[in-house]
Amino acid sequence: MVNIVVIMNKIKPLKLGVKEFPSNIFYAPLAGCSDFPFRMMSAKFGKPGLHFCEMVKMDALIRNDIGTFHILDYAASMHPIGAQLCGSKPEIAGQAARMIEELGFDSLDLNCGCPVDKVTKDGSGSGLLREPYRVGDIVANMVAAVKIPITVKIRAGWDEDHLVFKDLVRIVELAGATAITLHARTREQGYIGNAKWPWISECVQAATKIPVIGNGDIFSPSDALKMMEETGCHGVLVARGTMGQPWIADDIRKLDAGISITEKTLADRREMLLEHLHWTKIYQNDRKALVDMRRVGCWYFPKAKGTRQFRDAIAHAASLADVEVLIKTFPFGEELGNA
Repeated sequence: MVNIVVIMNKIKPLKLGVKEFPSNIFYAPLAGCSDFPFRMMSAKFGKPGLHFCEMVKMDALIRNDIGTFHILDYAASMHPIGAQLCGSKPEIAGQAARMIEELGFDSLDLNCGCPVDKVTKDGSGSGLLREPYRVGDIVANMVAAVKIPITVKIRAGWDEDHLVFKDLVRIVELAGATAITLHARTREQGYIGNAKWPWISECVQAATKIPVIGNGDIFSPSDALKMMEETGCHGVLVARGTMGQPWIADDIRKLDAGISITEKTLADRREMLLEHLHWTKIYQNDRKALVDMRRVGCWYFPKAKGTRQFRDAIAHAASLADVEVLIKTFPFGEELGNA
């Protein structure tokens, strides 16, 4: 299927501090998604202006945790590449930022949005939304320690009774951040309900020095351009919308330029998932690769008839060879009913 589109001219280079990124489409750091194999795939398909490794903890980084450095692996083809740190200790923020810069990253983001309890219990992630001035201290220490751009990703507030995003824009501007990303939900919402894009508009209006990146409910190329049109944000951070479609940045660029987008066929998706499997086998040991593919495999077939059955089959695969056979031969089709 070929879509006829109109020209928007929303996608363009974006300058953050001393660095200019090739486009204002960014890929979010997603636990269990933004790993090395995924980033090899996204680098192949007209990569985004910036894509992030999975989030890592400041404390783990400065104690030289081997697993943390494994998460931060990247290939030269992935530049521009960003790291994201979570933590609530201003006193170690500068040291952690220097380590990220020494590893060759192009940008560093502070996570103030992760809603999960194991992150927020020590005041990290969206726990920082309860202490806006601590965010400023952390950012200021990072900015003082490195030359790469420091950005901040936030949610709108802990809950709707405690919205702090406009205050945080001003605080991180003063601290020297080069951009702020707003996920237009509260911590209390998690990922439930619709993102409230008008909050992104308010964030844009509150910012006086730095660009605002919009995040939340971008699952298609049209969603990205609609968010920019409706909110005035300077760029988009695509998160769950990258799952199973590492090419979405290229499709957003095409839609913006008025170029027809050809929908990926079932055969295309099989081929791409096989390549994802290839990189996973190279990067992970067999046991970890098998676990990863049980999670990743179904992402590539969200609309195919038989997706539920495929998900069940891949979850019970006993080996990577079984996974490969399933990808090549699973009988998606009418006889399996609706996904």
